[in-house]
Amino acid sequence: MSLDSEALLDLSLSRGTLHRNGNGRRDGDPVSRALADASTRVIDLADGRALTCRVDGRLRLVHRAPRFADSSLSTLYLGHDAEGIDYVAVVQDLEGGADPVESPGWRSLREAGAELDDTDSGVLTTAVALANWHARHGFCPRCGSTTEVEEGGWVRRCTQDGSQHYPRTDAAIIVAVVDPDERILLARGPHWPEGRLSVLAGFVEAGESLESAVRREVLEEVGLEVHDLSYKGNQPWPFPASLMVGYTARTNGTTITPDPVEIVEAAWFSRGELSLAARAGEIGLPPRVSIARHLIEHWLGGPLEAASDLQGARPGASRAVR
Repeated sequence: MSLDSEALLDLSLSRGTLHRNGNGRRDGDPVSRALADASTRVIDLADGRALTCRVDGRLRLVHRAPRFADSSLSTLYLGHDAEGIDYVAVVQDLEGGADPVESPGWRSLREAGAELDDTDSGVLTTAVALANWHARHGFCPRCGSTTEVEEGGWVRRCTQDGSQHYPRTDAAIIVAVVDPDERILLARGPHWPEGRLSVLAGFVEAGESLESAVRREVLEEVGLEVHDLSYKGNQPWPFPASLMVGYTARTNGTTITPDPVEIVEAAWFSRGELSLAARAGEIGLPPRVSIARHLIEHWLGGPLEAASDLQGARPGASRAVR
């Protein structure tokens, strides 16, 4: 199999099919219009988690009809589907109240994203991304005054200078590096649990192209020069606000020189070595929802069964940050 023979076409969080209705959001109040329509589908979001259920074995988001109280809560307009049905998210305030996410069925995007269908995947990804942005951008970056929500949650306007601010997305590259012996390089950052490995990644810096970021990050983190870069796909990663852009790259070198600030361990794995170590639980891999896992399985040539995928695996082993 050629490493560069195909792109990654089934990235879990890139499958959203909602029409975001950007022009319609500017016309009046899209949240009020949506809540006035009984056919609108509402999801509740609490601490980044939404209520889910299984229908005929498939994981689904639990949608409900609008309620009168929704208009006084933090409600975000997400868009509409091919049938014109609107979707909104109500962000629950957990301060001083019971935490609903302790109840069965509440799942995070990391936990549910890979199993949801195209519509629900897009709904939850958009809801989490918007909620994370609002939680961090209540004040104007220009003058420090409070901001007000407009356009259904897609704009915040400064109450003092009138400037508009939009949801932020930070570009980051993520790359599977392969050596002349077809081994893949996996590494662990200092804030990850012991045994949890992934491919290399890093944020794109100001004035930098994606390909330059790939070369710089690999050189900085492990001291290797790479070539034959091949774009493989991208997907949103709203934890809190990234867009992960995936690549494969080759290197002629095999000597790893980790940056001690960024990398605490790094190693080469053959396909057989990685399969055995992952199945035995000797290493933890990124979850299936992540582009990191897709890049690893693209190199492997098929799905990889890992002990860290199972409930009750080594604590923290499957909690990917990429």
